[in-house]
Amino acid sequence: MNIRPLGDRVVIKKIEAEETTKSGIVLPEAAKEKPQEAEVVAVGLGGIVDGKEVRIEVKVGDRVLFSKYGGNEVKIDGVEYTILRQDDILAVIEK
Repeated sequence: MNIRPLGDRVVIKKIEAEETTKSGIVLPEAAKEKPQEAEVVAVGLGGIVDGKEVRIEVKVGDRVLFSKYGGNEVKIDGVEYTILRQDDILAVIEK
């Protein structure tokens, strides 16, 4: 199934945090932080949003950092995605 976000929305798939610390301590589920790093899966076309011209600055495959509590989580075909506005993306990770 394909997802096609509208306007300035972006679909991301979160990259899960490590299960253990660098020193080898295993973290329980409750101690893990909510992941803020994700891969862009789909992007909207941009255009006029709320009366302003919006240009999409991310592309499919980019790794991004996003606002911790931004977006809406959805589950499609057993996979969890987050749909958020481009404004909720804080940075693109370049390697």
